[in-house]
Amino acid sequence: MTTAMRPSFSACPACAAGPAASDLAGSGRAAQDGDARLMLSVPGVHCAACITKVERGLMAHPRVSAARVNLTLRRASITAAPDVDVSEMIALVEALGYEAHELDAAALRATATDRAGRELLMRLAVAGFASMNVMLLSVAVWSGAADATRDMFHWISAAIALPTIAFSGQPFFRNAWHALRGGRLNMDVPITLAILLAVGTSLWETALSGHHAYFDAALTLVFFLLAGRYLDHRTRAIARSAAEELTALEVPRAWRLEGDTETQVAVAELRLGDLIRVRPGGRMPVDGVIEEGTSELDRSLLTGETTPVFAAPGQQVSAGEMNLTGPLTLRATAVGADTSLHRMADLVAMAEAGRANYTSLADRAAKLYAPGVHILSALAFLGWLIGTGDMRTALNIAAAVLIITCPCALGLAVPAVTTAASGRLFKRGMLIKHATALERLAEVDTVVFDKTGTLTTGTPTLETPEALDPGALAVAMALAGGSSHPLSRAIVVGAEAAGITPAEVSEIREVPGYGTEGIWQGSRVRLGRASWTGADALAQTATYLQMGQGAPLALTFADTLRTGAAEAVDALKAAGKHVVLISGDSAPAVEAMALRLGIPEWLAEALPEDKANRIAAMTDEGRKVLMVGDGLNDTAALSAAHVSISPASALDAARAASDIVLLGADLSPIADACAIAQSATRRIRENFRIATFYNIIAVPLAVAGLATPLIAALAMSTSSIVVSLNALRLKGRT
Repeated sequence: MTTAMRPSFSACPACAAGPAASDLAGSGRAAQDGDARLMLSVPGVHCAACITKVERGLMAHPRVSAARVNLTLRRASITAAPDVDVSEMIALVEALGYEAHELDAAALRATATDRAGRELLMRLAVAGFASMNVMLLSVAVWSGAADATRDMFHWISAAIALPTIAFSGQPFFRNAWHALRGGRLNMDVPITLAILLAVGTSLWETALSGHHAYFDAALTLVFFLLAGRYLDHRTRAIARSAAEELTALEVPRAWRLEGDTETQVAVAELRLGDLIRVRPGGRMPVDGVIEEGTSELDRSLLTGETTPVFAAPGQQVSAGEMNLTGPLTLRATAVGADTSLHRMADLVAMAEAGRANYTSLADRAAKLYAPGVHILSALAFLGWLIGTGDMRTALNIAAAVLIITCPCALGLAVPAVTTAASGRLFKRGMLIKHATALERLAEVDTVVFDKTGTLTTGTPTLETPEALDPGALAVAMALAGGSSHPLSRAIVVGAEAAGITPAEVSEIREVPGYGTEGIWQGSRVRLGRASWTGADALAQTATYLQMGQGAPLALTFADTLRTGAAEAVDALKAAGKHVVLISGDSAPAVEAMALRLGIPEWLAEALPEDKANRIAAMTDEGRKVLMVGDGLNDTAALSAAHVSISPASALDAARAASDIVLLGADLSPIADACAIAQSATRRIRENFRIATFYNIIAVPLAVAGLATPLIAALAMSTSSIVVSLNALRLKGRT
């Protein structure tokens, strides 16, 4: 997929190394006016040890005054001297064993604290405290308090309930008002009407020294509904916009050539036709054409290609591609919003907007429930008004109907199940981000996998190093040690695993775009491209070692299959789901992977637009698609899919675009997630049926005038408990 040529980083280097890995001394420097603030995406941090290791490693740099890592956002914020280059910080973090990418701090909005969660929790606490106190006062009334004593308890209850409901009920009041302004009904409309009618009739009864008041029922209703809202809020992480993350990944600065002078400028200042110098290890800031230099490009983040692409004058390059081995000078042909990376961000934004059209089960239930409850309450009011001519009695019964018709159980039907299912999935290593992700996952009939970085680990490994000639491998190891090329690193790792030590090779130098050469035993040796070493290129990923007059030796590479990949594919197929493989990699590599895993349908050399368009075509065919991917070239497809999953090792942009995050390296829980989602959806529908059955029993009592405030409060509480207990059944079995 997109991460094929990244350095080989462990999932959690700090944890793997143990506590000693964090013992990096360094006090940095005192902060000064004019210091620059740098932002890095560090998707590999997973724990407190990771944070400590990265922060201490950054602070060990003499020009860094402060470094903080945010575990939730996987970002490092660095305060350093203005002359510190971000590439130094990236290299430092990567030397610690973590992947790092520069983020444009100006493109990121300030991360908001979880105000919505804190607000709900505060309103829930106030409603709970008030409802307990009013319930105690109501017990006195139910126990026989009469006349002036009863009125006093009612007025005290009113003094507690009115400000509490005005404060705690605001989420329901706002949502109901917005729905009515838009000419529609949602679940909050009958809830709001029930609360207001209960309070209004209670005040009227209290003013007239009546026997019954609904203050306790109204507060209990608010409390249970706020509990449901808070549970719903806690089931998902705050989803950040993937389009925003993509924009932040664009290179914020570039080196512009003005005659013989290189000047660092903001990318926003670049114009068409500007000459730009891109150093090895840097990303292309714009789309352009290479004017000077040769190198190799890592396009994995954008296209998913697993092998670096040769770059020479006249070749087109795209923003976001990484220059690997040699300096390049390019002429800008597209800048700003016209670059390929920015167009990808636009694709993601459009796809995210389309997903928002999904109607949840709760909203669908509200369309039926809200009109029915209002009509029933109105008919009860009219019937009693006509039958008795008593406005007071008619209003009391209408309020009882609205309170008792189970808005509380219906309000808990979805969040109670979602919370139980999310907890079960979390134990299996999956984190639910989106409110309707489980409902959408239950509808999936087609699963689309990316290849590199998703089905595979995304790092090349040297094939059968033990079968190679030890002398030749020692020479290759020596040459590879002088290069930062991904295949060179794989050679060094493979040779070390085979117990090989590097040969004595002198005058080692890297030839940008071609490979590495040196002198061994008086002869020139080369490690690199087939055309440079005189070899015949193979169809699979390989580099070639040329020694003396003999035929060049091919060193081939493979990508390791991710743990649980085969099991996940087999389980999904056994469940009747159609599995598809779509990758930006070459056709032979994708076909080989499809055959290995038994995937019947595959598409190779797919650009980000191709992936998104293919998923859109499947959607038009009536399929419900689950997309599993991990990189920039998957973000549009992840957003376009009916539901999406990304590994925790994915880039921030991919994780932000997905609905579910796979916390571990094992893919096998994906099939379990689909089964749990289907079970959760069944539980939600069961909860709606429970609420309906409850209404069939309770509504006649309310319409008949037999539902006192005590009965209404007890009925609401009982229905809510039954719904919650049904949701907890998910913890035991699917």
